Amino acid sequence: MSKQPRKQRKYIYNAPLHARHKLMSVTLSKDLREEFGRRSLPVRTGDTVQVMRGDFKDHEGKVEKVDLKHYRVRVEGATTQKPDGNPVFFPIHPSNLVIVEMDLKDEKRNKIMERKR
Repeated sequence: MSKQPRKQRKYIYNAPLHARHKLMSVTLSKDLREEFGRRSLPVRTGDTVQVMRGDFKDHEGKVEKVDLKHYRVRVEGATTQKPDGNPVFFPIHPSNLVIVEMDLKDEKRNKIMERKR
């Protein structure tokens, strides 16, 4: 794999969906880090996250949508107003988030967490 920034960017722009999912990894909170023995995990709809940077810093909410095409996450409550007054989700990059509470309803995700311990 190349170290050149242009090739790294090209990989990110042209990455297939299964690789994009991995690139959507979000840091775990200190409590979850100790509990699961992992530093980060791909974000999923239903996870509760905290915004660490930007206009919505310290805002906490559930993940409404994960946009793999644009590498953005839509968080409940992180909205802006359109000129006509309608609220619109503000897209946030996963590097600016921390998972506070995970949605462990999915069996596959539970198996992944047990496998990594």
